[in-house]
Amino acid sequence: MCGIAGKVAVSPSAAAVDAEVVRRMTSLIVHRGPDDDGIYIDRQAVLGHRRLSIIDLSTGKQPISNEDGTIWVVYNGEIYNFPELRKQLLAKGHVLKTHTDTEVIVHLYEDYGEECVTHLRGMFAFALWDARKKKLLLARDRVGIKPLYYVRTRDSLLFASEIKAFRADPSVQLELNPQAIDTFLTFLYVPGSETLFRNVRKLDPGHHLVMEDGNVRVSRYWDLKFTAPESNGHFRDSVEALQELLRQTVRDHMISDVPVGVLLSGGVDSTALLSFAVHETPKRVSSFTIGFEGHDFADERPYAKLAADQFGTEHHEMTITAQDFLDFLPEYVWHMEEPVCEPPAVGLYYVTKLASAHVKVLLSGEGGDEAFAGYQNYRNMLWLERLRVVGQPWTGLAAGVFNGLGHVRGLRRLEKYSGMLKLRLEDYYYGRTAGPSSFFNRNKAALYSTTFAQGVETSISPRFIKELFNRVAEQPTLNKMLYVDTKTWLPDDLLIKADKISMANSLELRVPFLDHKVLEFAAGLPINYKVRRFTTKYILKEALQGRIPQPIISRKKTGFPIPVESWITTELSSFVQDVLMDRRTLDRGYFGKEFVEAMIKDSQQREKYAANIFSLVILELWHRSFVDATPGRLEN
Repeated sequence: MCGIAGKVAVSPSAAAVDAEVVRRMTSLIVHRGPDDDGIYIDRQAVLGHRRLSIIDLSTGKQPISNEDGTIWVVYNGEIYNFPELRKQLLAKGHVLKTHTDTEVIVHLYEDYGEECVTHLRGMFAFALWDARKKKLLLARDRVGIKPLYYVRTRDSLLFASEIKAFRADPSVQLELNPQAIDTFLTFLYVPGSETLFRNVRKLDPGHHLVMEDGNVRVSRYWDLKFTAPESNGHFRDSVEALQELLRQTVRDHMISDVPVGVLLSGGVDSTALLSFAVHETPKRVSSFTIGFEGHDFADERPYAKLAADQFGTEHHEMTITAQDFLDFLPEYVWHMEEPVCEPPAVGLYYVTKLASAHVKVLLSGEGGDEAFAGYQNYRNMLWLERLRVVGQPWTGLAAGVFNGLGHVRGLRRLEKYSGMLKLRLEDYYYGRTAGPSSFFNRNKAALYSTTFAQGVETSISPRFIKELFNRVAEQPTLNKMLYVDTKTWLPDDLLIKADKISMANSLELRVPFLDHKVLEFAAGLPINYKVRRFTTKYILKEALQGRIPQPIISRKKTGFPIPVESWITTELSSFVQDVLMDRRTLDRGYFGKEFVEAMIKDSQQREKYAANIFSLVILELWHRSFVDATPGRLEN
């Protein structure tokens, strides 16, 4: 795990790239790679790297080139099939100077050009400079585990693992994107390739970018296909195939020259990874979990301890308080860069800080829910779509069904479903954190100032979301939801959080459930293997029967239950008031003071709107760090 940055002139006739700019860019992301740094300097291209040493500790320094020094690469991530690729390249006559996974990329490029990415199995973001062709290739892994941003100016293209690196170049003017503010308040994150800066773009997952002869093109090289493999047989055969696939995948994700641990939540996914990991190393595995001070919320620690005891880990746990949460918020915003309403990210920071004292690599269960349909949201929406077939006499049936299912986040009252039955799925389903009846989306006219509302399009079903649904128009409802979440919620919320918060502690987070072979296997399964009646993640739970503790398989899904609703109305209430009613906040001209004030007051009385209030606080703190250019932040 590392950090990359660079700048490439649009044409050979342009002014030479200033290497000092790239050095400053990499210094702003030193937390991603505190172990070493490196730079490649050409007149037209400068590539910079910060290294977190994981594999080939002695000779893995980047940038790395091919035999004659005409192709150079800087890379962030892990290629889990690199031992096999290395053998293949050596057999073809390539000369490899190191045993690092980075080096296989330049030689694969020599053989396959831009299609080299299709041979890589892992998580990655890399920049490759072909000095002979004066060609830049940027690539991001299939599902977006590793971030990669770029800025196009008149004379150059800049890229980096994190947005803050662009602040190092005085020629880059970061322009606020008001439309993305509306998008953030709609989704509580910013899906797609946009950011809150007009000129900063994310390279989409499964895409590569090529700049050559002054032209830039972005192409998709991978997509999630819901096609059943020819070998897909009976259910028990699929269970056995899944067990073997997970065993192999976890084995590959354990490859490292430094200690590997497990981020243990006490849920099905992380416990599953632990059950395979303990058999892939002769050393005792370390596990880490976190809890929160208080009593009015679910505590994951007893389940995590149950798993740790069964598998004999060296278990570590800690407790954080509302004050810990508050203390980290400014740093949370600085490291996340893109406003994301993810209070659990604060908990992730503290648990990865704990882990960093013991290991350099952690396995985490992200992606299991998107691969195998683990969210209650999927089950509930399937029932909603079935009720659509029934027609109007649905109310009595729906009452019984939804009382049994529980509530969907953001859709807490049964009557809110009635309007959705009149809409198509693509018109109301656009990520898990927003809905047409969510608070902000029902009240934007009152929330936004007149001036701000006139400057943005407040549609809550962006065009690119509908385009995603169009790609899977013939698929069953469940597959449509899985596809859209894999393209939006997963990379732009969960994986951004996982990467940036773990890297804040210089720790590599690996996500075996998001190996593309696992995703493709899951996508090819019949939908009733994933959701069966009221049971989510059905086949995965069957594959784990007898392998992990039954109470963990049977427990109700809780996510990462950080008690932000309680804290915002108690210990954090004065902080919230101070931030949102501050003159700086109000003078930005986005929101009406009276509406925000009433929302805070109502929340303090009834613990409502916690996510919405948190998102407004985060948005304001983001402005203070990235728009107001608070002195000293560039040196952070």
